[in-house]
Amino acid sequence: MNKLPLTLLAVAFGSLLLSGCDKPAPAAHQPAQYNLVQLEDPNEDIKVYTIPQDTAILDEPNAEQIFYGKRLLNETKRLLPDHVGAAMNCNSCHIAQGKIPLGDPYINSYNFYPRVMPRAGKEVNLVQRINGCFQRSMNGKPLPPESEEMQAMIAYMKWLSQNVPKEQLVDIRNAGAVDESLVADPVRGEQIYYAQCATCHGDNGEGIKDSRGDIVFPPLWGDESFNIGAGLARTYKAASFVKYNMPMGIQVKGLWGHGNVLSDQDAVDVSEFFAHKPRPDFPGKVNDWPTMPKPKDARY
Repeated sequence: MNKLPLTLLAVAFGSLLLSGCDKPAPAAHQPAQYNLVQLEDPNEDIKVYTIPQDTAILDEPNAEQIFYGKRLLNETKRLLPDHVGAAMNCNSCHIAQGKIPLGDPYINSYNFYPRVMPRAGKEVNLVQRINGCFQRSMNGKPLPPESEEMQAMIAYMKWLSQNVPKEQLVDIRNAGAVDESLVADPVRGEQIYYAQCATCHGDNGEGIKDSRGDIVFPPLWGDESFNIGAGLARTYKAASFVKYNMPMGIQVKGLWGHGNVLSDQDAVDVSEFFAHKPRPDFPGKVNDWPTMPKPKDARY
């Protein structure tokens, strides 16, 4: 029997906790809504975006393609082993299938690109951005742009955008801020790691796999982790993800534990500890930040 993705299991368990109550579910369990941000025409009405339920995919003419894209993002390593070198799935980092604020959501991905990106120093389209993740975070190989798999993932992201006009973005943040003036203490970070992170990511950063070898929690360092060119290999970039999304837990608001357990200093310290552990190299790093100074937390 196929297992549900871990995030969906967490949601299902949270629902079971509430099922014995006679009271209706609180407003926090209703679909989240966000305003749209106008990018060009200030006179056009600002509308409201609602995060869609996955059952709504059934109403789409390309439902099969969208569902396939959803599966690929959830089960990337298993379905695309020739393109994924790490023990990672796309949704190892894009929380709750890319629907959660501050958890690297996909909601604006379809409209955000093409965009000039500082690391590349040039305009990057969505295909190139996804392939960048395959090469860096997945420590793997790019997909052919017109492949069935690439087009299916883009179809899911396009569906998730819910036909938001191309000149608008949903008012939702991809990542939270951390104080980058803080000096990282990796010794303290190691203590935080073993207190807060090792239960899921392992004493040696190896992550956890199920009995079939599928990824439950991704490795944070070592040969099966993301390579040195990935964003999470940077201390402050990693800290902004850790602070607002980790450690996991079940709670009555939102689809995830959604962080805020660690302080900025805690997140910076633990990120310095695991980000600087041994991991695969990325030869393409020599081409990064060609038009500007590289960030102070870059590993190279």
